[in-house]
Amino acid sequence: MNRLPNAYLAVVDESKVNAYLLSESHPAGRAKAAFFRRHGFRVAAWEVLRDALIVHGRTADVVSTIETPFGTKYILEGTLAAPDGRSPRLRTVWFVTTGETSLRLVTAYPAVGGEK
Repeated sequence: MNRLPNAYLAVVDESKVNAYLLSESHPAGRAKAAFFRRHGFRVAAWEVLRDALIVHGRTADVVSTIETPFGTKYILEGTLAAPDGRSPRLRTVWFVTTGETSLRLVTAYPAVGGEK
């Protein structure tokens, strides 16, 4: 399978983790926060989720690539190393802006059959 190009340049912003993926009050993020909390991720140790997402970006399979006028979107699926010892299947979306090389995490959510 294909891997994310320039995965070593992947960036996961603190605000993406704290204000979205682990936020219990974010309208779109609260269901994701419940998923990540069930697997042992916490706001107090947000770096653990950031690091796990970066590893996911380096090791998961690219299942779709979408070219846009602004850059390229990569959709990945694979397992996520969770603090509770489980390895749920996760889908992540990464974006690289045209003319740049670093990738930014757009979102992350359970893949089909992801809850383990």
